Amino acid sequence: MHWLSLTVFLPMIGVPILLFSKVSDRTARLIGMFFALATFGVSLGILANFNSGDSGFQLIEDFAWVKQLNLRYILGIDGVSLWMVMLSTFIMPIAILASWKVEKKVRYYMAAMLFLETAMIGSFLSLDLLLFFIFFEGMLFPMYLIVGEWGGERRVYAAVKFFLYTMAGSALLLVSILFLYFHAGDVTGQNTFDVRILTTVPVAAATAKWLFLAFFLAFAVKVPLFPLHTWLPDAHTEAPTAGSVILAAILLKIGAYGLIRFNLPMFPEASHHFADFVQILALIGIVYGAIVALIQPDLKRLIAYSSVSHLGFVVLGIFAFTYQGMSGGVMQMVNHGLSTGGLFLCIGMLYERTHTRKLDEMGGLAKTMPMLSGVFLVVVLSSLGLPGLNNFIGEFLVVIGSFAANHVYGAIAATGALLAAIYLLWPFQRVFYGPLNQAHAHHPDMNKREWAYMTPILVSLLVVGLVPNLLLNKINPTTDKIVDQMQSSVQPSPANASGGTP
Repeated sequence: MHWLSLTVFLPMIGVPILLFSKVSDRTARLIGMFFALATFGVSLGILANFNSGDSGFQLIEDFAWVKQLNLRYILGIDGVSLWMVMLSTFIMPIAILASWKVEKKVRYYMAAMLFLETAMIGSFLSLDLLLFFIFFEGMLFPMYLIVGEWGGERRVYAAVKFFLYTMAGSALLLVSILFLYFHAGDVTGQNTFDVRILTTVPVAAATAKWLFLAFFLAFAVKVPLFPLHTWLPDAHTEAPTAGSVILAAILLKIGAYGLIRFNLPMFPEASHHFADFVQILALIGIVYGAIVALIQPDLKRLIAYSSVSHLGFVVLGIFAFTYQGMSGGVMQMVNHGLSTGGLFLCIGMLYERTHTRKLDEMGGLAKTMPMLSGVFLVVVLSSLGLPGLNNFIGEFLVVIGSFAANHVYGAIAATGALLAAIYLLWPFQRVFYGPLNQAHAHHPDMNKREWAYMTPILVSLLVVGLVPNLLLNKINPTTDKIVDQMQSSVQPSPANASGGTP
């Protein structure tokens, strides 16, 4: 059974149904939820058929697309992409349920969400560079529509800024992909976009550095890495709740995923050459994002800047080239998706009731919404890395792995974890404790629908925090193989000469 293709294109089946049949808004919501839940169910088949001990690509689907040009449709999955796919299919039904009260152009909204899901999953599974680029660009249009059509007052500005930033990086990415296609033909006699082949095709050192930078720029915008992050706060602030959830939980991870999947294996020497540069940018993002989050008056912008900080940990772990750092970076991609997605869901619930995200306009809300305050606290504690919840193990592995590679980098990263406690707990206190703003004295607490989409998030935070090996056992074989390949491309250092992730 073609599990990967079925998972990629199942959501797409719902798109023409929604676009070309004049169903009611209620039916459109049910169609969107049906296809999102069905996709999650099918993705469980991928998980069931995944071999945890295999470090390579699995469930490969390889078909000729355009024979004359050797264009192929190639999908495959490994320990890095597995949990990105599972996160995508897990979050989408939650995002759709959180969108249940959307009243404007519901059919088109649900179609955009399902189209976006296909593009995201396809990006994580493509082993052909051209196919990856098609899916990668395919995410732009539906996300642009979600922000620009269903967002806040400055939605058009935020959507255009998001589109332009991403397109600028994508232009360089396409040129580099085409160069590699023709270069493979010069070296092997056969033009190809197959990533598995391209990783074995030698590239001159100077050329590899330029190609690395082109790929890096495209993915750094998506992460986003400092100083290419300025589109993110605007996009998050203006996006509807589900848009912010998808953006934070999944879209940002495609940038980090691209660095692991393409930059490291195709340009290993260039990756080592630029490692300090990338790690310094990641460290700046960790500290800068945390400090700027501290002074934000708007809850959504605060969490947006916290994402800049948290994704800095991911990139730092990846470019430490240690077993712990790489596994921690991948683990943190999943953890950030769960915890930050949960934070945006909680903020959406607050906004539906108070119609504000300004910290100075709230206060004492725990008196009227004790359940929401409790749920918000659990997600906040998860995001700041409390032991026993999901973020702790990811950040811990990144800090340990970074410290093993460079003591100074590891120490600076640790300060980011400390700052997270301040910029998350302080606004929580301002929102839920202190004097009650009488304008918000009669708001209802969480309803059944909100419990329905928050409960899976809360359970995931706890399960991953208490049993992290559920994820790490499938992540480690692949990440350890990547680190071995990176270390074999240069003289291995004593700090990384032995041992894997526990």
